Amino acid sequence: MADPKFLKIEKDDQVVRIILDRPKHNVLDIPMMSELNAALETIAADDALKCVVITGEGRSFCAGVEVGDHKPDNVDSMVSTFNRIFELINMIDIPIIAAVNGACLGGGMELAIACDIVIASEKAVFGQPEIKLGFFPPYAALRLPELVGVAKAIEIVTTGQNYTAQQSKDLGFVTQVASVEGFQEAIDNTVKQIVMASPLIIRLNKRAVKRHIGTSFSQGVDLVSNYFLKTLMKTEDTLEGIASFEERRKATWKNK
Repeated sequence: MADPKFLKIEKDDQVVRIILDRPKHNVLDIPMMSELNAALETIAADDALKCVVITGEGRSFCAGVEVGDHKPDNVDSMVSTFNRIFELINMIDIPIIAAVNGACLGGGMELAIACDIVIASEKAVFGQPEIKLGFFPPYAALRLPELVGVAKAIEIVTTGQNYTAQQSKDLGFVTQVASVEGFQEAIDNTVKQIVMASPLIIRLNKRAVKRHIGTSFSQGVDLVSNYFLKTLMKTEDTLEGIASFEERRKATWKNK
């Protein structure tokens, strides 16, 4: 992948950090979304990674999608490129953290709520203001009912109002709220807890959470139990985890 113009990407053996960087509010346009998709495709193919962090440069996380890309000449391309972001996030089997440091509006909020964990600075502001411009937010219409229920989802998209970080946590689409001073520490602590585990077992845990969605309770119990017995218990890392506990030593993960 060529060096991106609108993203900064920092990577080590375990974690990728994607920093949205399109001044001044990291508004997504089609080229920027294409860069994000290329980065996510690379992440999806890397079995050694354990965690992804997406954040924004400057005072905003992301203030939405470029309004000009909603015009008839661009809108088909915009929607397909935008939707690809969510397809890829859904495919990625390691935790994806949205680290929201400021304005998180419109398509920016949709990007954040697509992630598995949302850590927000107390200064963060969330909202879906599309209705004020004559639109609706397609992904939010799909995702918000799962997170906050139908009534609140309708309130969010039809009022276009903003919500504080704490209000967003109370509603259920933000996981943690941190002080401005403690924001980076909160991100680092969450990443640290995740990367202690085997990359394979991290993936199996995330798959287990998603595997039963849309099934009945009895089907879900069977699916998850069979997954535990026939997949998890066949891995070397699960046996290593048991052995390391019994032997009171640090586990040595093989990603197998």
